[in-house]
Amino acid sequence: METSFLPTTLPTTKPLPAFRTLSTAASLRPHPRPRTSTIRAAITRGRKEETVATVREQLEGCYLLAGIKYEGLTVKQLRSIRDALPETCSLLVAKNTLVGKAIEGTPWEALKPCMKGMNAWLFVHTEEVPTALKPYRAFQKEERVEETNDFVGAVFEGKFYGPGEFKALETMPSRAEVYAKLLGALQGPATSLVTTLQAPARDVVAVLSAYVRKLEEEAGSA
Repeated sequence: METSFLPTTLPTTKPLPAFRTLSTAASLRPHPRPRTSTIRAAITRGRKEETVATVREQLEGCYLLAGIKYEGLTVKQLRSIRDALPETCSLLVAKNTLVGKAIEGTPWEALKPCMKGMNAWLFVHTEEVPTALKPYRAFQKEERVEETNDFVGAVFEGKFYGPGEFKALETMPSRAEVYAKLLGALQGPATSLVTTLQAPARDVVAVLSAYVRKLEEEAGSA
């Protein structure tokens, strides 16, 4: 009877890898997260700078800048106002602080007294101011918001006009009307000319300049 014996030496096995132990403080240390607050701040700052630049761009060649209280108006209503405006006008919704920064140190700074509440800003790039203001007046009447969403103020030729002074802006004669009046005075009695010359200086200068250009064109074509 044969007897088998187990080997006296067991096969060697590979040692188990050593476990890395972390300190309690290190294990509880939070993982770094993206600095979303910093990113958001940079985006917000960029948008603010873009808005200020847009306002400054709109001020170039601008004849009148008016504020409109738009609190309570819907996006659809604001869009309808924009659609009704002449191509020479722009409506911009911007914070008072940003508009104030854009007009700082300029004649438009006179508009600062009305920078309260939520305002939209009407930039008029034409001398025909009454024509530019009519669409919003029509909107007020149609939507019955004369009391709640009125003009808060405007600046024209460096002068501030409060809400109660808009009639002077809305009844200004058009360029054609001023031309006709002055040309009629030039062809009429001296008293009529004197009366016309008592009109605001800006109207007289504009008409005289146009009259001179007309005479030069006629002389050139002769």
